[in-house]
Amino acid sequence: MNTQENHNPAEEVLELGKSAAGLGVEAVGDVVKATVEAEKKGTKYAKNFWHGLGPGLVTGAADDDPSGIATYSQTGAQYGPQLLWLSAWTFPMMSVVQEMCARIGLVTGRGLAANIKRFFPKWILILIATSLFLANSFNIGANLAAMAKAAQLLRPDLPFWLLLIGFVLFSLALQIFVPYQKYVKYLKYLALVLLVYIITAFVIKDFPWADVARHAVVPSLSFSKEQIILLCAILGTTISPYLFFWQTSQEVEEKINNGKTTIESRQSTDPAGIKKMRRDVWAGMLLSNLVMFFIIAVCASVLFPQGITNIQSSEEAALALRPLAGDYAYFLFAIGIIGTGLLAIPVLAGSASYALSETFGWKGGLYLRFRQAIAFYTAIIIAMGIGLLTNFIGLPPFKALIYAAILNGIVAPIVLVPIVYLSSKKSIMGQWVNRPLTTLFGWIVTGLMTVAGLATIYSIFF
Repeated sequence: MNTQENHNPAEEVLELGKSAAGLGVEAVGDVVKATVEAEKKGTKYAKNFWHGLGPGLVTGAADDDPSGIATYSQTGAQYGPQLLWLSAWTFPMMSVVQEMCARIGLVTGRGLAANIKRFFPKWILILIATSLFLANSFNIGANLAAMAKAAQLLRPDLPFWLLLIGFVLFSLALQIFVPYQKYVKYLKYLALVLLVYIITAFVIKDFPWADVARHAVVPSLSFSKEQIILLCAILGTTISPYLFFWQTSQEVEEKINNGKTTIESRQSTDPAGIKKMRRDVWAGMLLSNLVMFFIIAVCASVLFPQGITNIQSSEEAALALRPLAGDYAYFLFAIGIIGTGLLAIPVLAGSASYALSETFGWKGGLYLRFRQAIAFYTAIIIAMGIGLLTNFIGLPPFKALIYAAILNGIVAPIVLVPIVYLSSKKSIMGQWVNRPLTTLFGWIVTGLMTVAGLATIYSIFF
């Protein structure tokens, strides 16, 4: 039998082509399938990462409160990109400090004031708690004013005083009747509106990236009175005392929410808990400083060249967003201010109340109902009331935000001393005690904050 009689080269080539095509389609299908699965996994990981972030992210978002936005806007408008380096340099400073606070809460099962009460004279704790309460009350007032002014960008017909009272009542209702853990997961999305500053930087035509990059790493100071005061405001609004107390207490509340209702059951942690906390804290501080960096950079690129170097109103600060948002700049700015205000005010009022409750032995915590912690919630109401009243003493709302940041910068060193001391004592922290380099860095931060605070006091009064 002649096998070559049935041999057809053309048919073989055709069959080979079909096979190759089939394999090619199958391979492409496998690649597409793998890509889709990878995207799903990436999306799932991103969602899990976002939802896994807790006190650290909230603390970082609350750090970019209206007083922070005002301070950063003024910095960029007044000095251009000169002070951009502060956003990079303060990132490790605030991250290390907030991690110390979080570790104190995780290891001891107590809030910051409760730990200070155990290891320091009572007069020091009373000084700290009183200073924090007054600073936070003033900061609440400044934030309320900024929120009311921002709301007037949307509704100019609404009276300023009515908006103030409305925000006070709304915020109090949320704090007293809605568990903070429930509504904060929605409010943190409002804080992301501030990322519009990052987008704006990429939209601005001829954005000076080279100049921005240079000023981001090379320190520059003129040591003028105005710049020293603004430096203290920047440090005060990034390394803020209220964030220290809030971070520690929220770590404790997280444990309570997980069923650890006694101090003894809360006095422990493990490597997984520390790892989760560090990821949370550093991610929150990174978000905070990225927003800070781009607010300064955008205002330096938009407002500074136009000669708007002394921001007096929300309208002027909103102009920085015009290259991206156009006529909607006011809308985005207003939503950002209101959103961060609604996020930050409970942190301000809550941290002050945590400090007072732990100082005087009151039962407290946002996980408790009003009737279970009357003194705790009364302190919140009083802080909000004082903040409301500060808006009727004649301070310009936008300038009040800067003054609030300066006040935080002066109070911060007083609180930093016990934080570094507590977190560096092995008898308190056990295996989770500070490493020597961390302690050294903590004392350097405390020293820098002290110098900035004293220099500001000297500049103001002499």
